[in-house]
Amino acid sequence: MRVIVLGGGLMGSAAAFFLARRGLRVTLLERNRVGTGATVASFGNIRRSGRYLPQLPLAHRSRVLWGEAEQLLGRDVEFRATGHLRLVFDEDGLADMRRYIADARPWGLELDELTPPEIRRRFPGLGPGAIAASFSPQDGSGNPRLIAPAFADAARRLGAEIVEDCGPVEVSAAGSGFQAVTQRGRFTADCLLNAAGAWGARIAAGFGEEVPMSAYGPQMGVTEPLPHRILPVVGMWSRAGGDGYLRQVERGNIVFGGAAERVAVPLDPGHAKADPARLPGQLRGLVRLLPAIADVTVIRTWSGCEGYVADKLPVMGPSATTPGLFHAFGFSGHGFQLGPGVGDVMAEIIATGRTDTPLHDFRIDRFQTAGRPVGLETGQP
Repeated sequence: MRVIVLGGGLMGSAAAFFLARRGLRVTLLERNRVGTGATVASFGNIRRSGRYLPQLPLAHRSRVLWGEAEQLLGRDVEFRATGHLRLVFDEDGLADMRRYIADARPWGLELDELTPPEIRRRFPGLGPGAIAASFSPQDGSGNPRLIAPAFADAARRLGAEIVEDCGPVEVSAAGSGFQAVTQRGRFTADCLLNAAGAWGARIAAGFGEEVPMSAYGPQMGVTEPLPHRILPVVGMWSRAGGDGYLRQVERGNIVFGGAAERVAVPLDPGHAKADPARLPGQLRGLVRLLPAIADVTVIRTWSGCEGYVADKLPVMGPSATTPGLFHAFGFSGHGFQLGPGVGDVMAEIIATGRTDTPLHDFRIDRFQTAGRPVGLETGQP
């Protein structure tokens, strides 16, 4: 069986790898370069706390694969299980955190609740005003610049064809399969996986499947190198819109995001830019996580074009209109941790027609049926 994978972000490149690993003939088509879209704009957060509960089986599957990534891909993608710390600064946030800890336990996620003295003892300098925190010791971070190219290169070694700089791709059903017309040529296959990120809804609409999705860009930044003192990824629980987050890489730089509203991005051409004028306000929002960030130099800011579905849940699974068409897009700014699991699950479905990982709430036809699911995502990547 031949499969076209449309999109060279983390989802598409991981799917290409796992499809090739199952012995399928794969062609990945990327409009620009592998990993240069929403993936490279990601914060690199590998966290499970705060996720929509029925998404946790997929997140658990993906976390196992993150732990195996270096062995699978033949290179270090800087996955580090340093833990994920979410600080609480108000009573509403505390109630949300405690409810989530209790609700997530039957889904296989164990979170520790920390008191203020425990936060100060274990993580000095972080959240001095926090009234509590949750800690997920097995989560952490990875390098968004390394992971998609690593999957694509590993897929190529297994025989997959990786075609970059395709420009806009026109896809259509052709006979018993599909064709994709690009500036790099025409490609045909038995199956098509739509992993086109923010452009995924356009592809789906071409097959009669409407998805309410908009494109936005986060504002990300990185500081000068500092002495390495922060091990976990740091975020917060808040109903008041606070979604600041940060982590320190081994080279000493602090990568940060959130605390600034995402900005709408036109899909043509889909270029998202950070706004330097918003940086001072963003840093003020991060000070309660790390007061020391007020005194450091920011050396770079960036953004990326991300697709946000109306209910903040992704679209995953087979098409409801077209046999042989599959979707994996719309991860709404929180797909980085899920990436390897998404690729593995989609390869399993395409190759075997089934999976034990529950995807029912992510089906594409949920927008045409009553009783849409309610997302519990908290806005952090």
